[in-house]
Amino acid sequence: MSNKTVSVGSQFPEFKKKAVVASALAADAPGKEFADITNAIHTESGKWMVMFWWPKDFTFVCPTEIAAFNNVYGEFADRDTVLIGASTDSEFVHLAWRRENNDLRDLKFPMLADTSKSLAEALGILEANEKIAYRATFIVDPQGIIRWVNVNDLSVGRNVEEVLRVLDALQTDELCPCNWKKGEETLTAQLQEA
Repeated sequence: MSNKTVSVGSQFPEFKKKAVVASALAADAPGKEFADITNAIHTESGKWMVMFWWPKDFTFVCPTEIAAFNNVYGEFADRDTVLIGASTDSEFVHLAWRRENNDLRDLKFPMLADTSKSLAEALGILEANEKIAYRATFIVDPQGIIRWVNVNDLSVGRNVEEVLRVLDALQTDELCPCNWKKGEETLTAQLQEA
């Protein structure tokens, strides 16, 4: 098992995994709770991808993060970005957790199940003892190149607004200073004015 996290500039590993889809709990979609998700979900449509990982379903910090991503799902969609949540739990555990936890019932993005741990291992985000994923977030461009990686320890939740801020900065394809936010002038614009 590798403990080296893939980094910026690397090709995101190809994958095909089962996922609980957004309509999993819809009354008119029985038997359609699961779907296969592959790299093509974003590369074929020319969209960006944000994939965020959590350690375990049915825990305490994880649902706060998942709900926070869901609350700004429209922000990712507005940025032509596919949002995918993932852990090493099975699709059946994901579905049971969604049914059990009120904050997860109406998720708008798929919950990827990496039960073989092959994708988490390829990304270098498996914790050594329990073999569960760290709280990792990847921003991947439409060509499948990783443009940003953030990995938190198991006990610390991430900042979803920072993920959006970095995505905005990357999508400008310009020089963005510290703490830059969408709508502010980039350094590239300032240099062109000078």
